[in-house]
Amino acid sequence: MPHASSDRTFGALALMLGVACGCGAPPSQPVEEMPARSSEVAQPASGFTVDPFWPQPLPDGWLLGNVVGVATDSRDNVWIIHRPNSQSGAADTPSVIAFSPDGAIAQSWGGPGDGYDWGTQTHGIYVDHEDNVWVGFGGGLPYNPSAKTTTDNALVLKFTPDGQFLLQIGDFGVGTEGSDSTMFLGQPTDVWVDGEANEAYITDGYTNRRVIVFDATTGDYARHWGGYGNAPDDGLMPRFSRDAEPPQQFSTPHCVTGATDGLVYVCDRGNQRIQVFQKDGTFVDEAFIEADLGDGAVGGTPWDIAFSPDPGQSQLFVVDGGGHAVHVLDRDLLQVTDSFGRRGRWAGQFESPHNLALDSHGNLFVGETLDGRRVQKFVP
Repeated sequence: MPHASSDRTFGALALMLGVACGCGAPPSQPVEEMPARSSEVAQPASGFTVDPFWPQPLPDGWLLGNVVGVATDSRDNVWIIHRPNSQSGAADTPSVIAFSPDGAIAQSWGGPGDGYDWGTQTHGIYVDHEDNVWVGFGGGLPYNPSAKTTTDNALVLKFTPDGQFLLQIGDFGVGTEGSDSTMFLGQPTDVWVDGEANEAYITDGYTNRRVIVFDATTGDYARHWGGYGNAPDDGLMPRFSRDAEPPQQFSTPHCVTGATDGLVYVCDRGNQRIQVFQKDGTFVDEAFIEADLGDGAVGGTPWDIAFSPDPGQSQLFVVDGGGHAVHVLDRDLLQVTDSFGRRGRWAGQFESPHNLALDSHGNLFVGETLDGRRVQKFVP
């Protein structure tokens, strides 16, 4: 059965050798403001080295398609979601795979099953505080604004770690009704669960322009917001330019995650920035990625965010899919302190890095989409 679990401990992907160097009521709990910015930047997270032997080889007949989600759980297992339909010969590979810390396969499942819809294009994975696994479906497939209809990718699903279905948010092949709809999603890009409030935050970023929040058990709508905490607007937007005034709306919000101090971070990918909010959608801060691109140019596009595992989560790790790099930001200052990676297929290089996650030891895992089709481990 497609979503039955497996304890197979076969090996995983053998990587090429190389040396290196992803508007309802607010919650009842008050949220801390962004801490005052200090004048000193935290030390950069330099010295990451790729582990070219992680993960272990995949079972015979398994191939990875586009890897479009990476997450870690409470036991430091590494979960990925990929698109078997993006790679010839990958049809028999489960969409969801969990690797143990040593790179062996701990779980594998995914696909249609009883009681839920399974979309045609996966996008994003998250493991919550109870180790339940959330998977999304989206990715820019055709959209008809006049008919307000999407394809088959307008939903988020919640499963137990062994693949038993728990909850569906959104519907298969049902129109979005726009960014102010409280019932339907467009094409979601990411999900994060606030364990204290038991709420699921979803960036509804393809076709819609918002963060939308639901009860993580019942799926009931709670609230939503757009850029700067404004009501979202689906009107035409000018092409992003760093020389123009900052856009007031999101443009492809591509990731959402929450810090331990109660702040919520959103990757506004099309606008090349990160925006920070309180849990009720109140705007707190923003930063445009200003990594050194060479020849005096700066830029960067945030596709995913993860926090360093220290108690204060002092650093943000940002995967830049367009720049084929990982940037490290001081979370207090929201300034780039370090970057690594360049485009390529050798171990430690990146080809369209899409998501990233860190485990409790600070190991960094990066999943690559398009022609990358792999997940890599970097050791601090």
